[in-house]
Amino acid sequence: MNKLPNIKDILIDTFSKLIEQFSTFTSNFISAIVILLVGWIVAKTASVIIKNVLSRVGIDKIGDKIKDIEAIKKFNLDFKLSNVIATIVYIFIMLFLSVSAADKLGVPAISNMFLMLVNFIPKVMVAGVMTLLGLFLSDLARNFVVALCKSFNIASGKLIGMGVFFFLLFITIILALGQAGINTALLESSFNIIVGGMVLAFSIGYGFASKEILLNIISSFYSKNKFMEDQVIEIQGTKGKILSIDNTSITLETESGQTIFPLKVLQSEKVTLYN
Repeated sequence: MNKLPNIKDILIDTFSKLIEQFSTFTSNFISAIVILLVGWIVAKTASVIIKNVLSRVGIDKIGDKIKDIEAIKKFNLDFKLSNVIATIVYIFIMLFLSVSAADKLGVPAISNMFLMLVNFIPKVMVAGVMTLLGLFLSDLARNFVVALCKSFNIASGKLIGMGVFFFLLFITIILALGQAGINTALLESSFNIIVGGMVLAFSIGYGFASKEILLNIISSFYSKNKFMEDQVIEIQGTKGKILSIDNTSITLETESGQTIFPLKVLQSEKVTLYN
């Protein structure tokens, strides 16, 4: 006949296992808290040091230049680049030590999640640097286009410059997202369609609107060596001395005052040169 198990031994064994498991969990929990506490102290100290060092080397001036960019000014952003970098370092250290804390608690799902974030932050920082460089280069290109349009007396220079700025910035953002490991295939295809449509519409509309300006600019290349200031010429029955020639027009000083002609008349009309 089988002997019945001793209830007392079963209870004692179960209670002992519970005590052992509780003791192990408590020990691991305290270790995790200690790791997080030490990590917080290290992260806070490192962020303060990095913030002070970056402030002294003048990195905040870069942030001020970012806020001075015309497309950024309207948002009235108030930030210091040293604070942003110090905060990123703080978060990185806390996440890195949180992986060890989660391992102590025996929760691999949380540990893996923190590990993914730790691996993702350096990619985000590289993407951020790429975006900053793209922002400066885009603004530099915008200023160049605006100055070029101004030299040719093109009225829509600011609009064209802003279009160039956002075009280059969007390309930079796509490249930065790709560097961060984000799939940008859909974004790239949508961007290509939008840009293609905008370029086509702009080319047609602006081509009709600026036809006269382009004719004058082209005429300036053919006429700049044939006519000079202080020469006396006659255009369409108007005789006078050349006061100035720019990229789109020619100004004559006549007996009744000053007369301005578009440069295209030098190619399309009869011009009489007297001296």
